[in-house]
Amino acid sequence: MANIIEITDFNAPELDVYARLNENQLLNRHEPEKGIFIAESPKVVERALAAGCVPISMLMEKKHITREAAYLIDHCNSIPIYTAEFSILTQLTGFQLTRGVLCAMYRPKLPTIAEVCKHARRIAILENVMNPTNIGAIFRSAAALNMDAVLLTPGCSNPLYRRSIRVSMGTIFQIPWTFLGEDFSACPETSISQLKELGFKTVSMALTDDSISIDNPALMAEEKLAIILGTEGDGLAASTIADSDYTVCIPMSHGVDSLNVAAASAIAFWQLGK
Repeated sequence: MANIIEITDFNAPELDVYARLNENQLLNRHEPEKGIFIAESPKVVERALAAGCVPISMLMEKKHITREAAYLIDHCNSIPIYTAEFSILTQLTGFQLTRGVLCAMYRPKLPTIAEVCKHARRIAILENVMNPTNIGAIFRSAAALNMDAVLLTPGCSNPLYRRSIRVSMGTIFQIPWTFLGEDFSACPETSISQLKELGFKTVSMALTDDSISIDNPALMAEEKLAIILGTEGDGLAASTIADSDYTVCIPMSHGVDSLNVAAASAIAFWQLGK
């Protein structure tokens, strides 16, 4: 039987994890095994559960108990299901964007680079992409356009931030990912060398004098490709470009020389994921 608990006060401690803990508190760097993330909307919660994420509690509008969230409650009947009137829940920042259901879950243990890349043919690498919206959009494109995994440098925004998860529509739970070592920024060639040992040719997405077009036949002929995308504004570090097997650009018109990293990722994944 479902453990449904009605909340009548926005200041109730049961709402702390949803309303008053910031992303750094949820991440819990000092005790990462206790880290938490918040999944928003029935579809996203369903995808997180399917990926093996462990739920702690759920929060939803009363009307969703017998509607959109009924199947979630059936699968999570051992955890507290908090419910409240819409007037209370709208005090949570952004609640109207969540489609009425929130779920607090434990952060899963991240796999190793070797585990993530074991069966991969095409992977994406994100270097210092700091905007959570871009992270979510890139994951959504990666999942939809034949990327097998995503690797992130330590300078990237965490994919399990609420906004990243929401923008990704839960695809963050459908594609393997992990962080590269803490020394990537100081020594990117170490991680790139590891990828090359795993059989990947590395592709830096950058506009340089020797960049080749993204539709170059040599790229399409490669068995394994690691596509590297850089931070908003500055792009990839010079050392990353120098250590890559290919430097690749997207042909553009009207004098435009770059795209938003999320838009560029979609084009790159579509072309190179074939």
